[in-house]
Amino acid sequence: MIRHETLNPPLHIYPVNEWKIIETAFYPRFLAQTETLFAIGNGYLGMRGNYEEGRPCFQNGTFINGFHETWPIVYGEKAYGFARTGQTMLNVTDAKTIRLYVDDEPFFLPTASLQLYERVLDMQTGTLDFEVLWETPSGKQVLIESRRLVSLEQRHVAAISYQVTVLNGDVPLVISSELQEAPPNQAGEEDPRQARGFARQVLLPAHHQSRDQRIILGHRTAASGMTLACGVDHRILTDNKYKMESACDGRQGHLSLSVQAQAGRPVQLFKFITYHSSRGGASPEELCARAERTLDRVTAAGFDHLLKQQRAFLDQFWHRADVEIEGDAEQLRRPPGEMQQALRWNLFQILQASARAEGTGIPAKGLTGQTYEGHYFWDTEIYLLPFITYTEPRIARNLLRFRHSMLDRARERAREVNQRGALFPWRTINGEEASAYYAAGTAQYHINADIIYALRKYVEVTDDKALLYNEGAEMLVETARLWLDLGFFSERKGGKFCIHGVTGPDEYTTVVNNNSFTNLMARENLWFAAATVAAMQKEHPEHYATLVHKTALEEGEVGDWQRAADAMYIPYDEELGIHPQDDEFLDKEVWDIKNTPRDKFPLLLYHHPLVIYRHQVIKQADVVLAMFLLGDEFSRDQKKRNFDYYDPLTTGDSSLSACIQAIIAAEIGNLEEAVRYARYAVLMDLADVGGNVRDGCHIASMGGTWMVAVYGFAGMRDYGGRLSFDPRLPKMLCRLRFCLIFQGQDLEVEVTHERTRYRLREGQGLILSHQGERVELKPGETIEMPLGDGAQEKRKKKTKE
Repeated sequence: MIRHETLNPPLHIYPVNEWKIIETAFYPRFLAQTETLFAIGNGYLGMRGNYEEGRPCFQNGTFINGFHETWPIVYGEKAYGFARTGQTMLNVTDAKTIRLYVDDEPFFLPTASLQLYERVLDMQTGTLDFEVLWETPSGKQVLIESRRLVSLEQRHVAAISYQVTVLNGDVPLVISSELQEAPPNQAGEEDPRQARGFARQVLLPAHHQSRDQRIILGHRTAASGMTLACGVDHRILTDNKYKMESACDGRQGHLSLSVQAQAGRPVQLFKFITYHSSRGGASPEELCARAERTLDRVTAAGFDHLLKQQRAFLDQFWHRADVEIEGDAEQLRRPPGEMQQALRWNLFQILQASARAEGTGIPAKGLTGQTYEGHYFWDTEIYLLPFITYTEPRIARNLLRFRHSMLDRARERAREVNQRGALFPWRTINGEEASAYYAAGTAQYHINADIIYALRKYVEVTDDKALLYNEGAEMLVETARLWLDLGFFSERKGGKFCIHGVTGPDEYTTVVNNNSFTNLMARENLWFAAATVAAMQKEHPEHYATLVHKTALEEGEVGDWQRAADAMYIPYDEELGIHPQDDEFLDKEVWDIKNTPRDKFPLLLYHHPLVIYRHQVIKQADVVLAMFLLGDEFSRDQKKRNFDYYDPLTTGDSSLSACIQAIIAAEIGNLEEAVRYARYAVLMDLADVGGNVRDGCHIASMGGTWMVAVYGFAGMRDYGGRLSFDPRLPKMLCRLRFCLIFQGQDLEVEVTHERTRYRLREGQGLILSHQGERVELKPGETIEMPLGDGAQEKRKKKTKE
């Protein structure tokens, strides 16, 4: 596997802190990367970590989840059923900019004489803080302090506190708070993962207004017809004399303060920001009125109120979701606390991508960049929902309901590709398929089974039968119909049910027959659909009647799904004792990964797809992923043989592999490999393993790091809604602690090399398994279970709070 760290920040500039990301000097070399690392957001609104002054920057980005422009996909040669309309999340009106001029001299970081510099992303307060002491050419000492937040409590709100203090004399200064036209999309023509660039302005002025210290701009997109309002209001606190002026047109606005600053007397500007958007149902004028009401509320409450709300929100989040790790820094070959810092930052970024993602999905980069156009993929269901389901079920429910909202378009998509049922889009924002390359896009039919897998896990963990019998059952029927129609009973395979012409998770092997991952996941989809509908018919006839009405379900369909699932063909090679990735994978030439130059990865940027498709070479975990998701379908020996075969073929070109490889390596007892993969997964962004963190966070990989801790080293499995643990803590880790919300109960798990401690923080009573032994927890009870050989014969220790 080819992996390396491209970002090795000097510790005297980026010191390790378990709760903060800190920068102690202006370091232009890492400008692009730190815009991602210091990004803040709430799942609806995201802001890259740009400086308030607007310059220097790599990409000045502000993003609204789901707010996009559409464009026609142009093909050199069209074919029936190809995706027709592309979607790109837009970089919207920028409200972050606050420029400073002292004695007519602009503050500009690259040329400024800095006596003090510190920038901090605080994961407990949820703020981005900046403090700098600037010595002007005339010798004035100017202290600049700013604090920025995107509210986790109030979905449409962000705010900035900006304070300037001249320390050693009186001097005129100007603070210009600006609302700027959205910068154009930056195209990445050489990298297909980059967002599309637009030759023309696509966010068009539709309304504007200003009054006193308030400015509001309304826009409409040129093609998609979506509408947006961005508003700012200000409060000024100073003992200095000042004059204020403001102006705006349809594209931009500003508020300027001209201050006669006296030594030691600060000038503090509070900038309150709001965004409101609509898919087109609300006019720009209506959204501007909403922005007015939001600004009225937040300015009346004040900046300190937002800070208190933010801290309270994060206190609750960390109480539920924190993962504590203690390790031997020498054995880990990392500075003390770095892995803890990275893990917390990963979880914090998931929160910032999901907390208020209501009526939307989670983009592949969250709201930290436009790579992959801001699209939603299977990443959400397979890599993010495990963490979210076990720590914030409300958000998981919203995300599954959002998938259900796409069902009608998924039905249309199935008809476009000549199938029954529903086919969820491989990549999308608005529910339409936006993948222009069908081989690695539409052909990934496993998206259907991925969504249903996440639905099943959610229901097992939360016991939310209401979601299952309403939105869930409807999705089950339509996805099961798709699989039954897509596959066939093959005489050449002894009457087994086969699925041809699909692509599995590995996008370096496309349009194949009987991809093992797809067949296994489709079987689970069909089994779950059959069992759920049969149970509804027997136990909940009123829900069943509604389902029949919605889906026109026929009596014999459930039996057909069961027969197809029972007869599903799962490839297996008796000679090698492994599951072939597909029918022809083992017949291909093996790619010489060891002798491929490091600078020629990822392969997709340097080789024609046909060259890649002719080889045994893997972009991301495929069979290995199936062994994690459906581990009860494989024996331990099969897992080891499969892992040993596929691991050397996996390039690491996808950020989605390392976490899965770590989990399976741990399960088969290869803890050294597990730690190596875990380290890459945890540091994927902070060490810029893929060399592209400048373009945004790898949100799915971040979800994978939680899975590494919980499923990998704590050895949790949750098959059939039953919790079991078989901890496998490597030597370089001393302690692991995390919490789970399971069926409404709050469980704390702490693992060391000697024992595992289970504490039921809240709940009525919980039964789980520890290394095969039943553990029954009563409310408030703590049970310690020993580890190692003969653990079941050792005495377990109980305590009661």
